[in-house]
Amino acid sequence: MIPPGNASFAIQAPGGYGKSTLLRTLTADLLIDDAHKLSAPRLNEVRELVQRKEQRVIVAYRPWPRNAALTELTEVLKREAPPLLLGPLNAIQAAQCLGSDPPEALTRFVLEQTHGVPRYVSYLARAIREHGFSGAVPPAALMQFAADFEELDADLWRLLLAVAAGTSVSTTALCPLLSLEPQQLNDLLAAARATGLLSPSGTLPPLARQALVTLSPPSHRDNVWRQLLQTRLRQGSPVLPVVRSIKTITGGYPVEALEAAGEEALTVDPALAAELFGAATLSGRPATGRQAKAAALAGDLRHALQFADSLVAASDSADRSDGLVSVAIALAHRGQHERSAAMFQWAGADAFAAIAKAAIGQPEQLDATPAVAATTTVAGAASLMARGVRETLTGSPALALSAFMQSAALLEPAGRTVLLPDSPAALAALTAIHSSELGIAESVLDNALTAGVGAQLLVARHHLLHAWVLMLRGKTAEAKQELSRTLASRARLEPREALFAAGLEAGIARRDSDTAGLQHAWPLAHTALFQHPVDLFTLLPLGELAIAAARLGKLSHVGSFLEDADQLLSKLGNPPLWTLYWNWNRLHASILAEDHASMREHLTALTRQRHHDFASVLASAAECWVSLLGGRVDAAVVADSAQRLHAVGLSWDGARLAGQAAIRTTDRRDMTELLDCARVMQGKPTGRDDGPLSEREQEVAGLVLAGLTYKQIGDHLFISAKTVEHHVARMRQRLNCGSRAELLARLRAMETSRARVPQQRQRA
Repeated sequence: MIPPGNASFAIQAPGGYGKSTLLRTLTADLLIDDAHKLSAPRLNEVRELVQRKEQRVIVAYRPWPRNAALTELTEVLKREAPPLLLGPLNAIQAAQCLGSDPPEALTRFVLEQTHGVPRYVSYLARAIREHGFSGAVPPAALMQFAADFEELDADLWRLLLAVAAGTSVSTTALCPLLSLEPQQLNDLLAAARATGLLSPSGTLPPLARQALVTLSPPSHRDNVWRQLLQTRLRQGSPVLPVVRSIKTITGGYPVEALEAAGEEALTVDPALAAELFGAATLSGRPATGRQAKAAALAGDLRHALQFADSLVAASDSADRSDGLVSVAIALAHRGQHERSAAMFQWAGADAFAAIAKAAIGQPEQLDATPAVAATTTVAGAASLMARGVRETLTGSPALALSAFMQSAALLEPAGRTVLLPDSPAALAALTAIHSSELGIAESVLDNALTAGVGAQLLVARHHLLHAWVLMLRGKTAEAKQELSRTLASRARLEPREALFAAGLEAGIARRDSDTAGLQHAWPLAHTALFQHPVDLFTLLPLGELAIAAARLGKLSHVGSFLEDADQLLSKLGNPPLWTLYWNWNRLHASILAEDHASMREHLTALTRQRHHDFASVLASAAECWVSLLGGRVDAAVVADSAQRLHAVGLSWDGARLAGQAAIRTTDRRDMTELLDCARVMQGKPTGRDDGPLSEREQEVAGLVLAGLTYKQIGDHLFISAKTVEHHVARMRQRLNCGSRAELLARLRAMETSRARVPQQRQRA
């Protein structure tokens, strides 16, 4: 705000903020622009004039340079009126510069490019008015900076070029580059801010930055950036921000720091790291081994294999070992464990080789793996993983989980740069799922995702296993969301992850009674089975797809895969941990296929292991299933078995067992109790909490129970069949029934309950 009256005052702002423009609109006895350029004697004369208060004096100046005479003058002016400090333009003011009613997006673009500095807004607005707007800065806007840059001395120009390349305005970064002492640097920064080019926070408006880079002599610009990178390399300071910034500005990478920038990028952006290592190789600094690792960490196994293959073929390459490991890991993710193990052995990664062999039924090398390999973090973690796999086959699930979780903790600090065939978190989650420790599975997967273990290569693996836990708990909506997000985040899944995704899609559809969804999922699921050979760590999706195939009448389509899995488990001695869930899933596939011989086989296998706690839960549930399919329903036994399933996290399985028993029992009281049991496990209110049906709904219910069709009911009640369907849908919703069979069971129970009331009253 302009001070009122005839008081003298000062206007302070950096260059480009409109001091001169404002002075031309003001009236005073003496108007002085660029007072910071005046000599001390002249400034003293002006100060004396202000002190006499005989004339109105308005003085405009930049905040730097600031000599003693200017400081004395501004102090005198402050006694007359507060200084007028000019700032950036707001959206309304910027829009006015563009003309009448410009689009909001254009105004926003101008402010983003100029940071609201009035002079730069004027440059850009003028160029847009004259040349139009195509979404980018018109070249004419950049050329208007030429006069501004003529005022820059050599040190100031070098400083601004360093900032343009992404350097922070710190003494550590800039003093060595500019050969300045800290106080000299502070003075230079003050001068830079006074020009208006450098903001108080130490950044350049994008428009000014682009103009500076465009109008600087290329040799001078490149020399400054080269010296900047060399200085940072000597200091051990990060170079990635500078390298990225230079690439953004020029479209090319500076060769001086490609490898160092690539190493830094491994932890934050493996795809960029692969690009940087590739550029280093092209510039004569071979880094193909690092490029292969970076591509793999980014989840790009196709290119990782291309890079690594060339290293494997070159026996004299110093990076041949890195190439072998990259190829081995890519093969493991694609289920090629035999070849993967061979590559790991050639590279000296014996623990990973032993795990790969065990996955296909050859566990002998696990015993030869050292208990702890302390040479590197990855070697130590791999040894713990091998120990964990050995425990899943011949020892205790608890000891296996301990080994896997120790391995996971070992890898977490460097997790984003560690290239793995599988993560200890994934193996821990599989072990936990197979032993009903779903809480542990969720926890270890959450930790792995937070730490970024395995980078992008293992993100989908961890998310899919997490979704699997949710599905087992009966949280199908949440599992579906996690599956959808995972599929949306990746253009293509590797075969192992594709198989788990197919198993999830089929399993979710089955638990939601979504036959159409199951039919839709089947073609891709069938393809996924062919793309990934059967191994120990993919029994979960294979078992789920066996049930889906049986549900669709296609069990024969997966027969060879089931035989391969049976043979694999037999070669491993049918380890209880891995066979338990397998037999549980095979039992349900047999039930759906009405294959009684297979049903008895898998029931026997389950009951044989019932001395284990989880095995006892599944064995009891399996016996209940076989009994109720034979027409024998012991409600108390079923309810107990269903509640035990619920207690170990298998809420959907427990609810389904109770619900199917309710449908098959002939005792109305048992039916009610079992339906309530199922609802509790699904998190739904029990039948005792159901609201009463309307009179019309009771009429419809009675006719539904009598076996009439919707059309027959409509004819009887003089309503349309569509209205009958609407009433039935409302009853299902009100009574929390997931299927027509469950609705019928609930209606029968309600009818029995109503019939008891008059009898009780009569006895009373």
